[in-house]
Amino acid sequence: MAIRGEFSSRIGFVLAAAGSAVGLGNIWGFPTKVASNGGAAFVLVYLLLAFVLAYPVLMAELIIGRSTRSNMVDALGRISGNFIGRATGIWGCITVSLILAFYAIVGGWMLVYFADAAAKIVGLSSLSDWLLTSSVTRNILFCFVFMGLTAFIVVGGVKSGIEKWSVRLMPTLVILIVALIVYVSFQPGAIEGWSAYLVPDFSRVLDPDLLINAMGQAFFSMSLGVGTMLVYGSYLSKNENLPSIGASVALVDIGVAVIAGMLIIPSMYVALNNGVEIFTPEGALIQGDTLIFKVLPALFETIGTAGNIVAFTFFALMVIAAVTSSISMLEVPVAYMVESKNLARKKAVLVMALLIFALSCIIIFNFDTLFGFVIALTTEYSQPLLGLVLCIFAGWVWKRDSILAELKAGNAQAEHSLFWKIWPWYVRFVCPVIIGLMFYRSVF
Repeated sequence: MAIRGEFSSRIGFVLAAAGSAVGLGNIWGFPTKVASNGGAAFVLVYLLLAFVLAYPVLMAELIIGRSTRSNMVDALGRISGNFIGRATGIWGCITVSLILAFYAIVGGWMLVYFADAAAKIVGLSSLSDWLLTSSVTRNILFCFVFMGLTAFIVVGGVKSGIEKWSVRLMPTLVILIVALIVYVSFQPGAIEGWSAYLVPDFSRVLDPDLLINAMGQAFFSMSLGVGTMLVYGSYLSKNENLPSIGASVALVDIGVAVIAGMLIIPSMYVALNNGVEIFTPEGALIQGDTLIFKVLPALFETIGTAGNIVAFTFFALMVIAAVTSSISMLEVPVAYMVESKNLARKKAVLVMALLIFALSCIIIFNFDTLFGFVIALTTEYSQPLLGLVLCIFAGWVWKRDSILAELKAGNAQAEHSLFWKIWPWYVRFVCPVIIGLMFYRSVF
């Protein structure tokens, strides 16, 4: 049996876990949801729900992971004592692999636009034309490069791979966002963007759609339900105080989402000022891939020579956000292959990376049919249901004495803490009801 890796420092764990949570969804999903849902009113509801809903589920994953010191399949198998736990773990591994299959395609697109900005800076216009013409060959090539980058980091293991690169990439991500915020804030039109983002419309606070949007964003932005936090938690030192380290991860994740909004929304209004259309025919702000691949590149073009440098910086930021999430996703099935199937880490990474890349290729060849379907299947259906099942395992199946013993490992006074007075019943009764309602509302 191979010796399990462990994070060497608290900051290494927090940056890796926050990196897992800070993905493309935070940067392209959160800001437009804010601007379309009452500005700062949405931010306040999101902050509340992140701690009311996402944090308790995050804690369930961290406690299960660190207590069992194993991958998702073995961890849930041990807690349940039967095949239902293992089956849930395998379901989680399949879900996270499918998420990574479509995520790698999008990560490849980020690399395309990053390479395009570089090509424009050095004056290779013919290469730029090829890069910006969508084709199966281009999509497969850059998806392969993205998966290669991800695999390269995961092969290094916990300390020399995931932690080493998270500690480098996450601060770089924040520095790039802040630098771009400063630049964009001095452009004409930015003030309107700041007011759309920061001025609250409190009349919207109790709007059911706003609540569902904020709840969904809080849940998905912390990459919950698919075992990434469980596996990262399993590499955490027994001396760490879990509730406080979990709060640190949640705060970093929320903080990055909020500052990403300070970049994206003012940028959109600068684009509007420069003649770029930022609203849909229904009057909502454009979001998602259209925002990242049409609206913002059109803005960069209107800035002139500096636009290429801004584009290069922006897409570097997007590639980093994508990679910090993809490494945590790949680690979930890899940990299972290493620990349950006794594969060497290099072999496990190669097998899983190639398998997921093959799934990406199938999606690329059947793009119109499969891309949206796989996203909906995994993020709208499978992920919330897995989160619900994890709450049931933590709240109903696992013995409270075992949970308390795990918390006491990092804090001898855990029994008397506010966390222990609230969390056990909260994750038992409140979280399953909220997640169930959210799931019902989003499906029906």
